[in-house]
Amino acid sequence: MSKPLVTFIGVTHPWMCDRMGHVNVRHYAAMFDDASFQLLGHIAGQDDNQATEAGWADVRTEIDYRHETKAGALITIHSHVVKVGRTSVTFEQVMSGTLDGVVHAVSKTTGVRFDLSARASVPLDDAMRERASALLIDQA
Repeated sequence: MSKPLVTFIGVTHPWMCDRMGHVNVRHYAAMFDDASFQLLGHIAGQDDNQATEAGWADVRTEIDYRHETKAGALITIHSHVVKVGRTSVTFEQVMSGTLDGVVHAVSKTTGVRFDLSARASVPLDDAMRERASALLIDQA
């Protein structure tokens, strides 16, 4: 079993807050999205600066908001894989307070390896499958 990967560290700014004084959902989504680039880069073994004909397409995301997040909160997102499919990876990301460990939100996403020219899913290669499997955490 693997440990979760730290995929995002940041602070919530006042401009991220809505009129009720807490971080707006659009900014949760952006932070989770930034974190997913880190995780999927580890799985693909490359970053977007490398020429490639493939990428990732998110096909499902579910976010559970668990604790109000206000301006100035220091947050960390830990990510891990929960399932490796033929063409997809399902992963969970946990956003928590950096200092207190309080869970603010949890996102679960399924991303599909995607051929950018053919606009169709493609199988994960063996190296990707191995890297994704190394990030698996049993949910039992």
